Amino acid sequence: MARPKKNIQDLKAIRLNVRVTVKDYLIIADNADTLGITITDFIRMKVTGKVLPRKRISPEDRKLFIELGRIGNNINQLTKKVHLGMCNAPLLIEKLSEVRDTLDAIKANIVNRDSKAD
Repeated sequence: MARPKKNIQDLKAIRLNVRVTVKDYLIIADNADTLGITITDFIRMKVTGKVLPRKRISPEDRKLFIELGRIGNNINQLTKKVHLGMCNAPLLIEKLSEVRDTLDAIKANIVNRDSKAD
């Protein structure tokens, strides 16, 4: 089933080009990075007056979120191949094993960090 079409007002169809100094860019990039959002999202939220995320994301958590996103992408790709009948069973088992190992490493990292906080 296809995704429903967005309302015309919700489409991001207009592109703005803004020139900033290197110093300003570094400040913007650092602020966005500290909050764990993209520069584009940071600027969009600041300009429109939307509330920025309050919690600063640690570099460790940012790495975990990125890795989880990659895992999700891998699972989606594997699922698509299975649905298209392009399944290579030994390769699929190997890839799922890699995903399981990565998830185990992330869990261990979270458990170890939480136990240190106690």
